[in-house]
Amino acid sequence: MAEFIIVFREVLEASLIIGILYTFLNKTNQQDAIKQLWKGVYLALIASVVGSVLFQKLLGGFTGQAEKLFEGIVMIVAAAVLGTMIIWMAKNKNIAAELEEQAELAISSEKMAYGIFGLAFISVFREGIETILFIYGIMLKQGGVSIAASLLGGLLAISIGYVIFIQGKNVPLKTFFNVSSILLIFVASGMLAYGVHELESAGIIPDYGRIWDINPPKNADGTYPLFHDKGYIGALMKGLFGYNGDPSLIELLSWITVASGLFVSWKRISTQN
Repeated sequence: MAEFIIVFREVLEASLIIGILYTFLNKTNQQDAIKQLWKGVYLALIASVVGSVLFQKLLGGFTGQAEKLFEGIVMIVAAAVLGTMIIWMAKNKNIAAELEEQAELAISSEKMAYGIFGLAFISVFREGIETILFIYGIMLKQGGVSIAASLLGGLLAISIGYVIFIQGKNVPLKTFFNVSSILLIFVASGMLAYGVHELESAGIIPDYGRIWDINPPKNADGTYPLFHDKGYIGALMKGLFGYNGDPSLIELLSWITVASGLFVSWKRISTQN
């Protein structure tokens, strides 16, 4: 479920950005600029795939304590980037006007092709790298990711982008972003807490022991019960809300601090805008 929300949110943001730019360029009859726009999109997608492969290669180079340290840092960075993205989206209600202004400046410059190309490339590549980082974080917490859920999230986001910019129908984007922002606050909190857990395992942060353990024992056949944090329902809650059946004190405090801080900040900014 968490990967569905992540991919849906990231692909929708990229679709909206490219859709806004395409609509503006089409209205102003900038056909050459539109060609550069699509070149930027295609190259950004290729660069994102290459980045994913390199990330996996880098990951495979760590073992033991170094692996835990690397994973802990990646999880904390992912949580920080995700939290920043949530706040950024809450602040930027007039993203269409800002993108159109950037496109207009690029068109008016002597290097219009590079400007539009760069704008499209950076927008899509940023979302692609963020998606890789977030999906990897979910994989660490859940022990794997659902390809089907990820593809479904991406297809739904592209479909909504198509409806908005091609069909011209009204879509309640505010509701989508509000609901997904709240869910992503929990995802970011869980990522940070897991990052703290890995740094505890690596000996970087002191581990004062578990404050409780509500995980039920394994079944007789060696499988995990549904509500164990490695069971079907428990793993779903872990990926989506950062649930942990046996957290340490620092993990729990980290989760509470990030979740409450992000929610209060998001709520205040959303109310102001």
